[in-house]
Amino acid sequence: MKADLPLHDAVVFHCQQAAEKSLKALLAWHDIAFRETHNLEEIGAACIGFDATLEAVVARAVPLTEYAWRFRYPGELVEPGVAEAEEAVLVARAVYDAATERLPDEVRP
Repeated sequence: MKADLPLHDAVVFHCQQAAEKSLKALLAWHDIAFRETHNLEEIGAACIGFDATLEAVVARAVPLTEYAWRFRYPGELVEPGVAEAEEAVLVARAVYDAATERLPDEVRP
């Protein structure tokens, strides 16, 4: 984000990945199987299934799903702007924090 030519497309992609991996880690910790998908709505629904208090953070994360593919392939002419990238960072951090808060202290990073 602070580079001379920030790569906002890379920022939003990695935010989606951080949110996805955070939720999948929580599912793995609880021995809940999940299929291979980048869909944060589907992954989040599985998390909400055992912890309804995750509903608000999952709802914020769902729009990040498209960043798994949207700017990764040629053809997209409009790249995300700084505000979009900053919001993605805030959401990814919220998901990460929510997931790690629900893990025992001994396994938290």
